[in-house]
Amino acid sequence: MGILLGLLAIIIVLAIAYAMSNDRKNVNFVGIGLMLLAQVLTTWFMFMTPIGEKIINFIADVFNKLIEFANEGVAFVLGGVAIEEGGSVFFFNVLLIIIFFSTLLSVLTYLKILPLIIKYIGWAISKITGLPKVESFNAVNSMFFGQSEAIIAIKSQFHHLNNNRLYIVSASAMGSVSASIIGAYMQMLPAQFVLVAIPLNMFSSLIIASLIAPVKVDDENDEVDVKNVSDSKSFFEAMGNGALDGGKIALIVAAMLIAFIAALELVNWVIAAAFAGITLQEILGYVLAPIGFLMGIAPGEVIQAGGIMGTKIITNEFVAMLELEPLIGELSEKTVGVVSVFLTSFANFSSIGIIAGTVQGINREKGATVSKFGMKLLIGATLGSILSATIAGLFL
Repeated sequence: MGILLGLLAIIIVLAIAYAMSNDRKNVNFVGIGLMLLAQVLTTWFMFMTPIGEKIINFIADVFNKLIEFANEGVAFVLGGVAIEEGGSVFFFNVLLIIIFFSTLLSVLTYLKILPLIIKYIGWAISKITGLPKVESFNAVNSMFFGQSEAIIAIKSQFHHLNNNRLYIVSASAMGSVSASIIGAYMQMLPAQFVLVAIPLNMFSSLIIASLIAPVKVDDENDEVDVKNVSDSKSFFEAMGNGALDGGKIALIVAAMLIAFIAALELVNWVIAAAFAGITLQEILGYVLAPIGFLMGIAPGEVIQAGGIMGTKIITNEFVAMLELEPLIGELSEKTVGVVSVFLTSFANFSSIGIIAGTVQGINREKGATVSKFGMKLLIGATLGSILSATIAGLFL
């Protein structure tokens, strides 16, 4: 029964995206079918095979070891405050490790290791799915770098992007996460669900965007250049730039959490004054309950889970993860898995402004275009998160 409901959820998601399409005649159904198959095979391999489980455990162990290294740096500066038992401070214990991960990414970029890996994975995806190389490169790049960084990496190609291609690029950025904050996510959610969400969300973003804004390959204007992806002139400058960027990200996330959590409390206070005992999370839970049930969430947990998913859409993934974290031992594994995969993306209202602002910094006219389809972008990214979470739920 759960599989049938999951398949129904997938059909509904794809149908909504197709209904939103601005060029239904040119939808590449073969490419979309291949990407769906890739999602199913990836999830099956990672969740259902001994080799896949070993790979997930190995990657999780690597991240945990990197987190230990990061904590050593934090402890040196803060005198052990970040690792004291019973004295956990979210900014110290979770957000500051972003600095170390950002440093690693910057160094790997300077050494041309990551750009080459991303370029050739993107090339393979382009060949399989029929999508242009630029969009495929951007989708893979978005798995490693933040929304702004991923878009800036293809700025030299922006004058070739029509509105549909621009939508796909923006959708990939919104449906992704940055590798620099994956370690922070893994401090709050089970590692296996965060790790499987990354490739699933990449494919989901491309699937939904390819339905909403189909594109055709133009070989003359479809080249990816990774020669000048780093502004650093030396290894140590790359380390320094990465550390500074990571510090900025940590501070930005902290500021956003203060603002969003405080605003959420204010809204709940207003709602409670008008409707005693009701919170915004409960309202959102009832709104998202039907699709949550189809995604595979247990009926007794669907309101609570729906509230967390809704919180992510109107605030950000960190706020929602902080709500889910204390419930992990209380909710069923399937509910935790489905909701965790849903939360592991940048699909929320604030991302519209981030992406539109980044594009506007590159090309003012195209930035205005992104602002115009901002809501369509958020709906598409949310559909992508639902698709990823539903496919993960089929194997839990």
